[in-house]
Amino acid sequence: MNPAARFVALRHRNFRLLWWGQLISFSGSMMQTAAILWHVSLLVPASRKGLALGMVGLVRVVPIIVFSLISGVVADALDRRRLMLATQTSMAVLAGILALLTFRGLGLVWPIYLLAALGSAAGSFDGPARQALIPNLVPREHLPNAISLNTIMLQIASVLGPSVAGVVIASLGVGWVYAINALSFVFVIAALLRMRDIPRAGGGAKSDISLKAAWEGLRFVFSSPMIRSTMLLDFFATFFSSATALLPIFAQDILRVGAWGYGWLYAAPSIGALLASGIMVPAVDWIERRGIVLLWAVAGYGLATVVFGWSRQFWLTFICLALTGATDTVSMVLRNIIRQLETPDHLRGRMTGVNMVFFMGGPQLGELEAGVVANWLGAPFSVVSGGIGCLIATAWIAAKTPALIGWHGVRS
Repeated sequence: MNPAARFVALRHRNFRLLWWGQLISFSGSMMQTAAILWHVSLLVPASRKGLALGMVGLVRVVPIIVFSLISGVVADALDRRRLMLATQTSMAVLAGILALLTFRGLGLVWPIYLLAALGSAAGSFDGPARQALIPNLVPREHLPNAISLNTIMLQIASVLGPSVAGVVIASLGVGWVYAINALSFVFVIAALLRMRDIPRAGGGAKSDISLKAAWEGLRFVFSSPMIRSTMLLDFFATFFSSATALLPIFAQDILRVGAWGYGWLYAAPSIGALLASGIMVPAVDWIERRGIVLLWAVAGYGLATVVFGWSRQFWLTFICLALTGATDTVSMVLRNIIRQLETPDHLRGRMTGVNMVFFMGGPQLGELEAGVVANWLGAPFSVVSGGIGCLIATAWIAAKTPALIGWHGVRS
């Protein structure tokens, strides 16, 4: 591939603005996500730490489940850019409140849960609007490249965010992480305000906000075998193998590497994901058997999780976490391309809303499950058994959906 062609989507002004704005904003959000787990771990007794960390996943997933369908309908019915302006502003305000409470000496965990839940509610409307907006910012032939570049942006943010969070927590305190995140939203808001000449969803068609419109989106998703099977694969794999919430326990009690080590462990999956993203940009066009690559990638994710739970060495744990990020990125790029290209524009918001339940519900519910098992049988057992569950789920879906094994996807 011509080196210039690897970044062809960035030639389009609107996509370029959103890409850079989101890079800064997502970096701040990833800082806050890591900081919340660390903060919670400091506010609860050691005997309840696993369950308390798992509860972070629960409070985040409930708003996603509640609002996923209506948020997709809203993204298809309203101006997606303006909707994002509202959601980004709301999340900035919530981060600012969390910073203020922390600076004033927050000693209770429930305000963190409440603000995390409210942020998740705003994010449940932001996600469908953002994902559905991207195909309106580039020509169809450049959409696979835009999706790959968006994945790279997310992984860069996921590396920078937790790494910087570890340094900021250790040197300045957790409150400054929340304050930096609040400021980071300004950049994506500015990018949205500077966009020009964005096509309307569906080429000018406007969906209504109703139960009928929501049902239309559900019916489309579950009548499309490839979309349905990849969503189920995503949910079950991440449900069993999500152990991010337990990283404070590994950093503090098992590996004993402190806040600095925690920041790097939290960033490790994103470092692996960033490397995989760089490979996937040129590789996505010449991968022939995309279905089998997808299945092997998810199986690799589960296997790396098993070794991570077994490890007692920092660098082996770091490498395993990096491998989980790399394999997850390969599967994520393939899943996103097929969903975007096979979904009509007027249904993209609703498809993304349904997908949020699988994409975000899986890991968030998985964190709760991991926390409960860790409280009962210990963090290492929780992680190892989760990785084994991921392998079993992958084999089951492969057996139930033979067409996925031979899936080639849509060529760009």
